[in-house]
Amino acid sequence: MISVEEALDLVLESWLPLLETETLHINQCLYRCIANGIQAPMDLPKFRESSMDGFALCLHKSSLYSIVDEVKAGDSKNPILKQGECVRIFTGAVVPDTANAVIMQEKTIRKGNNLEVKIAVKEGQSIRPVGSQVKKGSYPLQKGHVLNAPGLAFLQSLGITKVEVFRLPKVSIILTGNELIAQNESLSRGKIYESNSILLKSALYKQGIEVQDIFFSEDNLETTIESVNKALSNSDVIIISGGISVGDHDFVKEALKRLDIKEIFYKVRQKPGKPLFFGIKEEKFIFALPGNPASTLTTFYVYVLPLLLKLKGCKTKGLVRLSVPISHDFSSNEPRALFLKAFVESNAVTILDRQDSSMLVSFSKANALVYIKEQIKSIRKGDLVETLILPNPT
Repeated sequence: MISVEEALDLVLESWLPLLETETLHINQCLYRCIANGIQAPMDLPKFRESSMDGFALCLHKSSLYSIVDEVKAGDSKNPILKQGECVRIFTGAVVPDTANAVIMQEKTIRKGNNLEVKIAVKEGQSIRPVGSQVKKGSYPLQKGHVLNAPGLAFLQSLGITKVEVFRLPKVSIILTGNELIAQNESLSRGKIYESNSILLKSALYKQGIEVQDIFFSEDNLETTIESVNKALSNSDVIIISGGISVGDHDFVKEALKRLDIKEIFYKVRQKPGKPLFFGIKEEKFIFALPGNPASTLTTFYVYVLPLLLKLKGCKTKGLVRLSVPISHDFSSNEPRALFLKAFVESNAVTILDRQDSSMLVSFSKANALVYIKEQIKSIRKGDLVETLILPNPT
């Protein structure tokens, strides 16, 4: 059994880049990683731009100005101003070439076409210079950058419609367990509604990844081998949920052995998620996660997600980790490292109740995981704890 740090290092050391790229319309590029740096085809803004509603001034020594025109956003006109003249102007409008400052309307007194400026005005005030956001020919977004909504909007503002991105990893899910039934079946004694499929599909969807296939495997060796074999045929990453422990009806470990999956590690000194397997076969990556839902999702975020991000071409190593003050005392006699469902609020983190590996109700309210290392047995209120921020926290 190895430590959390050793296991994560082995995952990150084992990845192989997916070199294939594809060129897509930006509407299809949310959460995708850029394959090559993007060069700005123009300055942004392309013209001197007013940053507020007010008046564009041709400065002089007096505080009194004559209003000679108006320039709205989208206007192309360029009125010529003499010293002491100004134009009414609006946010985003082109500042006339002969104006050298903009004053917000709240700092003026207007009487007809006469304007009194109530404060001292500096040259260049409230004017966005040409190229102040990005210069033509520069590379504002580099290879490996993940395109979020603002990133896509930025590209569109540059007139860019297509982007070369890395191919997404192909992921298949295998769910094991005779106790699992679909939601459209009647719930009988000993059966439970299967939930890990939507759990993992949703977590993958947040990364822009759609699942290739979902296989349901009974608790026997033959069907487990068959499911894994099918997944190997068309997947880069296989996520198996359940059947990886050492019970009489856990067949995943033996199935992986029969299929010549090279074991990188099996079992990690952590709670939840001790019976975690990671292996490789012919540049395909296999994770066998414990079947309890909270264990499944925790091990996905800590180990599977970092590998998927690397395969996507991203530079990040997984969830953002912060040192956050804890809002209460905490103690534990658990000898293993802990990943605890938690909620970050008002610059403090609170460990939630109901930490059992089968409980999703607390996970549904969590926006973070608190990581407690093996040697730590007690924490005092206000101490900093390592906190993993979950994707799109509430």
